[in-house]
Amino acid sequence: MKLAWILWLASVLPPQAADSLCLSTTVYLEARDQSDRGQQAVAEVALRREESGLWGDSMCDVVTARKQFAPSLVSPNTRLRNVEAWSQAVTIAIESERNWALPAGERIEIVPGASHFLAHDIASPSWRNAYQVATIGGHTFLKVQDLKPRG
Repeated sequence: MKLAWILWLASVLPPQAADSLCLSTTVYLEARDQSDRGQQAVAEVALRREESGLWGDSMCDVVTARKQFAPSLVSPNTRLRNVEAWSQAVTIAIESERNWALPAGERIEIVPGASHFLAHDIASPSWRNAYQVATIGGHTFLKVQDLKPRG
């Protein structure tokens, strides 16, 4: 599957299905080689950002916001070839969405308050010295800003 095709498909699906597809794609592209916990943490950052509304009104808006997540950083011709990793990313994304749908006090948070993450091998952003919430696998999760649910 090509990334461009997946993003097109998300544009014609009902909103909930589109959001699940966009989150799954992000988990796959950002963390397919990481542990379940690492993949859950990536999903959590995206879900926290969606909840804040600062990067858009839907998960697809959030993960395709300019220079924020892999779907906006890699070539649209990128192929998602690892079927096993794709299946795992879909499972993680759906479980993460279910968890995030719970009231805030009942959610299981892997990286509490994390608004950003960086992959050690790739990125060295200006905000890399923000408060470090956790390091899981090849990613460091950071609290760069307080994100509040939109009111």
